[in-house]
Amino acid sequence: MSIWVPKKVFFTRGVGVHKEELRSYELALRDAGVEVCNLVLVSSILPPRAQIISRKEGQKHIKAGEITFVVQARLCSNEPHRLIAASIGCGIPADKNLYGYLSEHHAYGETEKNAGDYAEDLAAAMLASTLGIEFNENQSWDERRQVFKISNKIVRTRNITQTAIVKGRSYHTVVALAVFIM
Repeated sequence: MSIWVPKKVFFTRGVGVHKEELRSYELALRDAGVEVCNLVLVSSILPPRAQIISRKEGQKHIKAGEITFVVQARLCSNEPHRLIAASIGCGIPADKNLYGYLSEHHAYGETEKNAGDYAEDLAAAMLASTLGIEFNENQSWDERRQVFKISNKIVRTRNITQTAIVKGRSYHTVVALAVFIM
């Protein structure tokens, strides 16, 4: 296996508030525990055999200044009373030798549950199409989840979601990340 294929992944989230948009983003990364890294955004593949570890364990593996590959969902607003959400969904195949999918979702006006469910649905749908699972895109998430479970090809889904309601005129940034460990 190539040294460039991550061996581990952890999920984290954060929120930052500041009068400057860039500082609110930095504070969100700080809240997520990855502000010391140089983040490189990558697309949505969960590598085969990647071990999902806790945030606490994952943070032990990152060092200040290192290049860190992440899948990131991010949203920022300074519109008072605006509900913002950022979510990463994950679809994990039953066969550990196959790759899974990570999805990024960010939205206005969605609760943590709705944004998280939507992100999981996206990841599961992408994985299902790769695995050849037939499903109706117009079915509800609960109906599709049953189809996916019955197939025995998708073992589970998960998400990590951060929401915030903008207060005052300060910028609020929410982030959700899947952080890869080499």
